[in-house]
Amino acid sequence: MLSYSKPAFKSFLISAAVFIVVCAGYYLLSVSKTDGHYVYLIDDAYIHLAMAKNFALYDVWGVTKYQFSSTSSSPLFTYILSVLITVFGNSDQLSLYFNVVFGLGTVYFLNLYFSGICNSSKNMIIAVLFTLFFSVLHLQVLSGMEHVFHVFLFVVNLYCLSNFNNKNSKVGFYLSLLLMGLVRFESMFYFAILAFVFILIKKWKASFLVLSAGFIPIILFCWLNYQQDGYLFPNSVIVKGTKLSFDSNFLYQLKTIFLDHFLLNVSFYKIGFFPVLLSIIFIVKDSKKNFQEIVKSNFLLIVISLLMICHSMFAELKGMFRYEAYILTGFSMVLIPKLKDLFENFGNFIKNEKIIAGIVLVNIFLLIYKFAYVHKMLENGGGNVYEQQMQSARFLHKYYNESKVVANDIGAITYFTNIHLLDTAGLASVETIIFNENKRLPDAEFQHFLTQYTISNQYDIAIIYDAWLQNYIPKNWEKAAELKINNLITVARDKVSIYAVDKNSLEKLKENIKHFKWNSNVEVTIMKKP
Repeated sequence: MLSYSKPAFKSFLISAAVFIVVCAGYYLLSVSKTDGHYVYLIDDAYIHLAMAKNFALYDVWGVTKYQFSSTSSSPLFTYILSVLITVFGNSDQLSLYFNVVFGLGTVYFLNLYFSGICNSSKNMIIAVLFTLFFSVLHLQVLSGMEHVFHVFLFVVNLYCLSNFNNKNSKVGFYLSLLLMGLVRFESMFYFAILAFVFILIKKWKASFLVLSAGFIPIILFCWLNYQQDGYLFPNSVIVKGTKLSFDSNFLYQLKTIFLDHFLLNVSFYKIGFFPVLLSIIFIVKDSKKNFQEIVKSNFLLIVISLLMICHSMFAELKGMFRYEAYILTGFSMVLIPKLKDLFENFGNFIKNEKIIAGIVLVNIFLLIYKFAYVHKMLENGGGNVYEQQMQSARFLHKYYNESKVVANDIGAITYFTNIHLLDTAGLASVETIIFNENKRLPDAEFQHFLTQYTISNQYDIAIIYDAWLQNYIPKNWEKAAELKINNLITVARDKVSIYAVDKNSLEKLKENIKHFKWNSNVEVTIMKKP
């Protein structure tokens, strides 16, 4: 099943080489701005590392070693990192090495998939590289997050589905489904849609097996999670996910889902609209067939298009294209075979299929746009995190390594220290979820909670974005300093504020900030006495 012809092997080597060279070039560019140590583009990568470290070294599933916190939105990825830490030792570079391996694995299976479609090495290389860069997989590799693993499993799943009559392919198909949901919970959309489309063509057994393989691991995780903190899903899913409840807000929630997240969502039109439109055109071309023949002929076009729409409505479309990377990969895998003539008979295809050719051109422009946008993130994203979150972590490690700290960006500061944490954003603290779920904004009730909780539990300092709490920062907190960076790319705000929660420690905190050796790109402003 996995054997390569000579043209396919040549295609794999060239595609892999190009992909590695691009990743290596951005790696070197990034470390040149972070004092020679590779720093991930977003702080979230360090959340996985913090949890993996604590599970490997202290047998605690949490961002701190003191208590359980369901902070990871990718439990399987985090667990694998914990195994790697157990075997190889605690290193923040393990996420990068893991992603490089599975990035190459993705290239391998993409090449295998397209070798059954394209007639020449050149066309295979074009198809593979377009897919990789359309889903900006080089960015996902260097982000240190779980999305490369998710894309890998998705590619394996689609490859195996395309060879479903093969016994080994059936095993690979269901095994990849089994793992996918615990890598990203958005995979539930894929399971449900895939099962639904199988039902449309009366494949009842396949539909049942898809739902079983996809949802049973998620149900088991949810049960275990509920035993620990009373919530079914990880905190990030609860806080960031779109909630639909049948109460007085039902109509407003429907408006948010269908208008704000979908029809009026600019990101959807940048990312998903034109691939969906192209899919619809190919489906309409088969309209003379009966319903079941249309579904069978366009099975994956229907699945991936519905997946894009559901993802837009109920999940998130982000600037780093990370949450939708697997969908963009899927679009390339199902659309390129439909565009085979474009590769093999370019002139005639352009002449006969002007509308399709125009939409393909738009998708190529979108690839160029994404590549340019991603270039800025890869060039300066690591520097942003190095100057903001990493500097905060170094400061805490030196002066407050085991202190009680309030924060809202929690990855680096928990991975590189042993602090006790209260997370105002709710990702690591179950106490604050109620104030953050369903995108709730800060209010006086949250301010009162923070005031009372931090006093009664004797918290020492807070390191937060003022804008995230707006005008509801507790009155008893005293601002000691502001840390500002320039060239904002991947962090949420350019300015971090440090507060003394206990007023009696304010002057000591100011002295610590004053004497700490901050990175030269960080503008430190010590607050003067009123």
